[in-house]
Amino acid sequence: MNSTENSNKKVLEVKGITKVYKKRTVLNNINFDIHEGEIFGFLGPNGAGKTTLIRIICGMTPPTYGEVFICGNSVQRQFKKAIVNLGAMIENCQAYSYMTGYQNLAYFASLNGNVDHLRIDEIVETVGMTARIHDKFRTYSYGMRQRIALAQALLNNPKLLVLDEPTNGLDASGVIELRKTLKILAAREKMAIMVSSHILTEMELLCDSFAIVDSGKVLELRSKEDMEKTGSSDKQIAISVNYPNYACKVVHEEYGLFPEIAGNSILIPFNRDLYKKIVKTLQSKNIAVFGGRVETKSLEDLYLDILKNNRK
Repeated sequence: MNSTENSNKKVLEVKGITKVYKKRTVLNNINFDIHEGEIFGFLGPNGAGKTTLIRIICGMTPPTYGEVFICGNSVQRQFKKAIVNLGAMIENCQAYSYMTGYQNLAYFASLNGNVDHLRIDEIVETVGMTARIHDKFRTYSYGMRQRIALAQALLNNPKLLVLDEPTNGLDASGVIELRKTLKILAAREKMAIMVSSHILTEMELLCDSFAIVDSGKVLELRSKEDMEKTGSSDKQIAISVNYPNYACKVVHEEYGLFPEIAGNSILIPFNRDLYKKIVKTLQSKNIAVFGGRVETKSLEDLYLDILKNNRK
């Protein structure tokens, strides 16, 4: 991870986590750290093991092997000391429909024992529910219920916030508001935040670093700083042509590549010498080449490339 993260304290340490169900390995030797003030994206397709890992981090499921530490305390061996530093939003908001949003939060705060009304008011403002907090929970939209769930997770002022697919069911404005809220929490309260999701475009806007997981294995750990300083392997050349489908066929037959089509362009790996050769080949086949441009791969491009390489 980047130098800023390394200068901050480790909040979450995941060490060698393996989970086996009936001889099927769901998680295979997962290792990563999250530091204070860092928003960490845990990305992968459905069935990759994301929710299983989150349940292990939260102490809801034991690992077969390995250990999780929150603020230096083992979730498996020092559960109470570890879990006091954790806030989590894993499933749909659990609340009493006949009570107001505020009454629900006050009830959950009473279970914590050390949360006062000032803290509740602060969290209500943070999640943007001040105007509706005294309405009955049953009158809330799905997005409002998600905000109440986030407020519940924040009541004990956790050092680590874990969110499983938090943008599910939110409209565009709700997603934007959630992103703003999480960035404020990370910056202002130095909270470490782990977000599990498969919505790559949103994760690219939100996260400081990422783990890409498939079939229970972490395939890549990457920071936003790494992506901004990306090397040639994370770049591609878009060649603008008049017949992109035919151009793809020619490039595949002549060079063994599988270029993708993006509008009127074909995408090839970043290699200037290869680019010059391909342009000449295309022109020899009477395909007009209008130019080429270097593009940095998005998180979505990298994600698809990594999954494709892993499944070969």
